[in-house]
Amino acid sequence: QVQLVESGGGLVQAGGSLRLSCAASTRTFSSYVMGWFRQAPGKERDFVAAIGRLGVNIYYSDSVKGRFTISRDNAKNTVYLQMNSLKPEDTAVYYCAAKAWGGVTTTAYDYWGRGTQVTVSS
Repeated sequence: QVQLVESGGGLVQAGGSLRLSCAASTRTFSSYVMGWFRQAPGKERDFVAAIGRLGVNIYYSDSVKGRFTISRDNAKNTVYLQMNSLKPEDTAVYYCAAKAWGGVTTTAYDYWGRGTQVTVSS
């Protein structure tokens, strides 16, 4: 089992920035592909970004490409999502996820965090 705990959400004005963190409770963090998803009120959960085990392979949704950056620190068992130039439509609960198999372009994940709220005001 892998437990994931997100942090760093909050309220920010449009154009601002936030950095989300996700801490994983596993001794084999580097063996997992990590991803970020988000779910806005009344909508399905959408893929945001994913990063491979060594941090080399990275994949973004078109909606965040160029504004968000995913990274990981395997020594700290943590994955990050730096969000810049935030827009009101980025408002959602952001979830961290981990999977032991597959690459960064597939969206089936094994473990999920409880999420952190990001609200962008206009």
